[in-house]
Order: sequence, then structure tokens, then C-alpha cells
Amino acid sequence: MWMIYTIGFIVTIVLALGLTPLVKKFAFKVGAVDVPNARKVHTKIMPRLGGLGIYLSFIIALFLLLPFLPDTLTVREVNFVKAFLVGGSMIVLLGALDDRFDLPAKLKFIIQIATACVVVYGFDIRIEFANIPFHTYSSVESWIAIPFTILWIVGVTNAINLIDGLDGLAAGVSAIAIGTIAVMAFIMGNTIVVLLCLLLLGSILGFLYFNFHPAKIFMGDSGALFLGFCLAMLSLLGFKQVAIVSFLTPLILIGVPLSDTLFAILRRWMQKKPIFSPDKGHLHHCLRELGFSHRQTVLIIYGIAAFFGVLAIIQSSAAMYNANWVTFVVICVMMFFLQIGAEVIGLIGKTKRPVLNFIARLRMKVSEERGSK
Repeated sequence: MWMIYTIGFIVTIVLALGLTPLVKKFAFKVGAVDVPNARKVHTKIMPRLGGLGIYLSFIIALFLLLPFLPDTLTVREVNFVKAFLVGGSMIVLLGALDDRFDLPAKLKFIIQIATACVVVYGFDIRIEFANIPFHTYSSVESWIAIPFTILWIVGVTNAINLIDGLDGLAAGVSAIAIGTIAVMAFIMGNTIVVLLCLLLLGSILGFLYFNFHPAKIFMGDSGALFLGFCLAMLSLLGFKQVAIVSFLTPLILIGVPLSDTLFAILRRWMQKKPIFSPDKGHLHHCLRELGFSHRQTVLIIYGIAAFFGVLAIIQSSAAMYNANWVTFVVICVMMFFLQIGAEVIGLIGKTKRPVLNFIARLRMKVSEERGSK
């Protein structure tokens, strides 16, 4: 299997390097371009549809390797691969059409729900087991599992799209999350997940050669939605096949887009603005305002994503041995750094810094007490 993993990883990189320039020409030909505006960082018309390069590299490599896969795959794993291909193709088609025609948000949402329903009802992919921290794992009833699975697929599918604001940002964060899943799958002996992750990882890295700053092509919705869908599906297989994986692990994996979204909702609510109204208060915007360059901002967020990845590996490894105290520590560490980071960067607001202000008052009080002695 290691030979298959290695060959697949190399093949996808080579395919992405070769296909992405062709996709770029195709995007210009059909008019799938991104025009600059006040909210966007780029200053010239850029081709979109870069997700097609990732998708095609992944699909071609997977079909090339299918004859060499072992015959020991379970029915569930085979169904999962089929659901992955069918659902992923539907999502890529949706994203590609949106890259060209800017589809209405409601239509995209309906198609995403339809795709999730195909995955759930057509291939019987759903959450079957959950291991909530400080509680033993147990089976999940269908009336809970089905809607939650659909909600999870749709939610995570859109998560990567929320941070696709700088060259190489969404692709790099996705690569880190998928690499983290690969490590966890290897630890748990889930070979099919390892293979899918490595094929995706190679495709993303090959695409990143053209997408890192200064980008020559954007991944567009075709890429952001596809990678979000892949993350949703890969975490679902972990839920389904490995009951010891904690409910929190997938949430930690998408910690960067998830936290950015939650802080955006909180920020807009406090400012009495519509929750879904666009603004320039996202993580990458705030880092740019602090004076970091385009590349520095992207690399900082890569570091944050890697931090979440390490926490996810620690948490899932602890869940294997029911070490719930580790989960508690991970949650505390994550929440602390999230809050402190958000206040320093200004994700909630420039003046909303309750924890930092509390620490400052505490230090001042301690200094006054020392001075009075």
C-alpha cells in the first residue's frame, strides 16, 4: 500500500502542475473571471475555476489507482468512495457554474442540500457513532443522524469558502487540514482515508504552485466548495468507521474558518449589522491592517491552522484511550488562544477586548499592591 500511496501522491502533483495552466486558459475563454472591487485584494482580472485542476488531478489519479487497491475494502468503504465521487462531482459542477455565472445564494444552498441528501440516502453515509467528551460513545438514532449529517456536509462545504480571501490561503489551510486527517487515519489504520487524503493533498500542492502569492489563478467556488465537501466527507468516515473519534475532532480541524465565521457573526451582531452582510473584518483583513504583508498574513494563518491540526491529533489520540482530561485541556487551550488572538487581532472589534483589559487591570492592581508595600 505504501507504494500506491507514494505513486498516487506524486501523480496528483504532476497532474495538477500540468492541468492547472490548461484550466487557466479555459477560464479566460469561457469568462470565468474574478473582477476586482472594494472588498477584494487583487487589482486585476483573475481567472477562476482553479478547483477544476484540483478535482481533475484527484479523479484521474484515483481511477488510475483503483485496479491496484486491495480487495479487503468493506461495503461501507466502497459506498463511501462512490458517494465521495458522485457528491464531489456535483459540488464541483455547482462551483464551476457559480464561477462563471455567479449563481444566486439560495440556488447554491438548495443544490448543496440536494447533494448531501444524495450522499445520505443514496449511499447510506451518515453519522452512526459519536463519542462526546466525558461520555461513552453510543449509536446515534436515525432521526438525529440524518439531519445532522446533512447539516454537517452543507456547513463544512461552505466553511472553506469563507476564508478564500488571499492568494493561497484557502488551498493551504485545506491542505493542512487534509494532511492532519491523513495522520489521524494512519494512526487508526484507515487505509482508504489515507489514500484519499494523499491524493487530495498532492492535487492541492500542485495547484498551490500557481495559487500562492502572487497568484496566477484563483480556485474559485469550484475549488473552495469541493475542498470543503472533501473535509466534510473525510470526517464523516471517521465518525462512521471509528467510533472512538470524538465529536470535537472535525470541529478542531476546521478551526480557522469556523472561528472566523463565529467571530464574524458576533462582530456583526454587536455592531447591529445583518449577520450575512460582507465586511472587511475577517482574520486575513485584520492581519493585513496590522501591517503584515500578503505572504506573511497567509503564512501566519497557515501556522494557526497547523496549531489546530496538532490539537486535533492530540485530542483524537486521547479519545482512543478515553483520556477525557486531555480533551478538557485541549478545549481550554483552544478557547484561551482563540479569545486572546481575536482580541489582539481585532476580530470582534477594535475596542472589544474584555480578557486583555481584565489582564491589564489585574497587572495594574498587582503593581499597585507591590508599590504600597
